[in-house]
Amino acid sequence: MTLQALTKLYEDLAHQGKISQPGWNTVKISYALCLDKSGALEYVVPLLNEVQVGKKTQLRPTLMELPSPVSRQSGIRSNFLWDNSGYLLGIDEKGKPERSLDCFRACAELHHKLLDSIDSPVANAILLFFDTWQPEKAQENPVLSDCLKDLIKGVNIVFRVCGIFAQEDAKIRSAWDANYSSVQGQLTQCLVTGNTDIAEPVHPAVKGVAGAQSSGAALVSFNASAFCSYGKEQSLNAPVGKYAAYAYTTALNYLLSDRENVHIIGDTTVVCWAQGAEPQYNLLAGLSLFGDSVPDSISADALYAAINNLANGLPCEELRLDPGRPFYILGLAPNAARLSVRFFHRSSFGELMRNVNEHHKRMDIAGKRYPLTPLWALLKETVNTKSNDKSPNPVMAGAAARSIFSGTAYPASLLEATMLRIRAERDITPGRAAILKAYYLKNPSNLCPKEVLTVSLNKNSTNIPYTLGRLFAIYEAVQEAANPRINATIKDKYFNSASATYEAVQEAENPGINATIKDKYFNSASATPATIFPILDNLCQKHLRKLDTGLRISYDRRIGEIKDILSEAYPTRLSLPEQGSFNLGYYHQKQSRYAKKEDK
Repeated sequence: MTLQALTKLYEDLAHQGKISQPGWNTVKISYALCLDKSGALEYVVPLLNEVQVGKKTQLRPTLMELPSPVSRQSGIRSNFLWDNSGYLLGIDEKGKPERSLDCFRACAELHHKLLDSIDSPVANAILLFFDTWQPEKAQENPVLSDCLKDLIKGVNIVFRVCGIFAQEDAKIRSAWDANYSSVQGQLTQCLVTGNTDIAEPVHPAVKGVAGAQSSGAALVSFNASAFCSYGKEQSLNAPVGKYAAYAYTTALNYLLSDRENVHIIGDTTVVCWAQGAEPQYNLLAGLSLFGDSVPDSISADALYAAINNLANGLPCEELRLDPGRPFYILGLAPNAARLSVRFFHRSSFGELMRNVNEHHKRMDIAGKRYPLTPLWALLKETVNTKSNDKSPNPVMAGAAARSIFSGTAYPASLLEATMLRIRAERDITPGRAAILKAYYLKNPSNLCPKEVLTVSLNKNSTNIPYTLGRLFAIYEAVQEAANPRINATIKDKYFNSASATYEAVQEAENPGINATIKDKYFNSASATPATIFPILDNLCQKHLRKLDTGLRISYDRRIGEIKDILSEAYPTRLSLPEQGSFNLGYYHQKQSRYAKKEDK
């Protein structure tokens, strides 16, 4: 299914003229070797372009359509018309001159094989270059003196003869196409297209997956006899035709090269596309799933309206979006020299938008930071912010993403990771509260009823754990009111002109609080209320005595209203869903402080 969808994408892109024909690929080129008719090297031209990256300007190679690269995980194999300095000049910085000479000879042999029978000035000049170039004297050549250090670093180089790039010569292109289509091999039925084709033993490399080898990794690969059967070697165990192997890898490399449409979830690189390769589908998916910025040409209101229309099965004519269009999401994770498919989702675009829209409705909560919480922000709530590695658990991240795409139940690992961070940090952020609310709305539990799974504070709820969370939030507010923190000490203002004596006096008069009841009792209060809340009741009475009369009466009234809901005895222990209710009650009560008061 995955390879078939990518092959169809290649055909759509090729029909639109956005992608190379079979046997050709887009390659990053940094320099051109300029030859005269006799094959002598006249000069070297840099092909680097200035690109604005943030506030800085960087030099990036030029993209050129060139013959497809060979796969060389090991051994010596040359590309045609382009390669690094080891193959085209016989020198590099690896410190192995004998191997560099072998690379140069292999490159010369390939070009003689393909160009000897061609009557073309460009082809003749390239052959004369290989016949006359002396790699052992290359470093002494004055033409290379200015750029030698850059050339030998492994950048890609092409030939240019009398102002014409070699790949632009019609006869040379025809020679390469004939060579590419005449490759011999075992004829078999392709598992992707169903047609009879030559099986590709080694599939082209896929580049651009985060964490994978920079030279590329294989999506289909058999590298040990334990993975083989019936005496078949390499990828002949799962025969994919030469056309399909080229098509799916070229389409995947095209997707991965567009960094604006590539997203990272943990260790997974995610790409998505619609059948027909129309970009507006990627735009809306990127906005609703990954929090991409809205382009200036489209209003945010129009995009949000489009999501709602598509979720209801209605087309969006303004953006030319069809809810019935097949849509694909592919997640790839690195695995040494190969790639593993973390997830592959296929559905109609309308179904995807419906699932995503319902997810965002479940995630809606007071105090949220994003209009539509992106997937990376949701997963960030499960990560220790003080850890050096801030990537979420890859298995949990993949399972959570799949549940959102398909509209299925959230994985238990998402709830467990969120609760772990709440216990460890004693902090319920808007994102974590939203995850608790969304989880129990999608995965119902009688111990965490719908009456507590609201956007904001539900004062009418009689759920005991939820009410205990509200009470804890008020106790914390009372403590903070009785022991306000000092925003600025005299040290901050007058350190250079005052003595330490006055600072000590200020700290004695306004000690503030170093640790609140949340720091000391939050976890135990949410797990074993009967043990902790009597202690909190006594502390609250001490804190209330420090307040002025008006504030004390106000807090007394609010505490009395909440205690009227609670029975005289606190619960001995709260289960995991009940702790979720407790956390939501605490969060809602705390957020109610910042709610705008209605105009009277």
